[in-house]
Amino acid sequence: MPPGDLTVIANTADDDEFWGLLVSPDVDAVIYRLAGVFNEAAGYGVKDDSFLVLESLGRLGEPSWFRIGDKDFATHLVRAEMLRRGCTPTECAVALCGRFGIDTHVLPMTNERVRTRFVTDQGELSFQEYFVRERLRPALRAIRFEGIESAQPTSEVVSALAEADLVIIGPSNPLISVEPILRIIGERMPRKRTVAITPIVAGAALKGPTVEMMRAVGPEPNPVEVARMYRDVAAGFVLDDRDHALASAVENMGLRTLVVDTVMSDGGAALAARILEAFTSRASWRP
Repeated sequence: MPPGDLTVIANTADDDEFWGLLVSPDVDAVIYRLAGVFNEAAGYGVKDDSFLVLESLGRLGEPSWFRIGDKDFATHLVRAEMLRRGCTPTECAVALCGRFGIDTHVLPMTNERVRTRFVTDQGELSFQEYFVRERLRPALRAIRFEGIESAQPTSEVVSALAEADLVIIGPSNPLISVEPILRIIGERMPRKRTVAITPIVAGAALKGPTVEMMRAVGPEPNPVEVARMYRDVAAGFVLDDRDHALASAVENMGLRTLVVDTVMSDGGAALAARILEAFTSRASWRP
């Protein structure tokens, strides 16, 4: 897309504080990816990073299970100083986009504090404790979002949704990456101009524990049930070629269905092009 035409609304429910710094993994991952500095091999942080600060903290007796690299620390320090001066998380994210030289608008879903909490057989854990420190070992019983009831979308998010030609719900984990966003902005979503992409292909998630989490707390882990989760906010659904037999079940919910190869082996360019071609024509949308 042309520079500046894309806006990303990012989940902040898995944010956490470490050594007085607010770490916003989803916001930062989007910025790093767009800037071409994301550490694809690790799946987080900045490529070619060092960990001298973290190693020094460990020698001083600090827990070092949350891996923050030196370049990544710089981002969190800049954000902390902005917040100390009274900037909102949205203002911080917009400023960081500028500093990384990208034109895309990366917006936190809210400026208010929302945190994912996992209820497990070993007690309640934060997002980072469950995913990083415990590596998903405790049995999952429930998921809740602390602070979600009072959180409001920002004016920037509301404007982006109102002005969008197309809103795409990416193929992320619907329970923890998408649900908190929809809980906050769902009523503002332009349903007739929104399309969701399946995160499950041939019974498996291409990344992350989506299937395992859905088995633990419901619903059933298949594209039809994911489409059912989104049908109140989306009028379109993208199904993978490998699951073409499920297209009629999705269409029977009243969703316009596009069946394509959703595996993003090229970074997503081909999938994005197909979705834009299929869904950006206003005339192609049916009520």
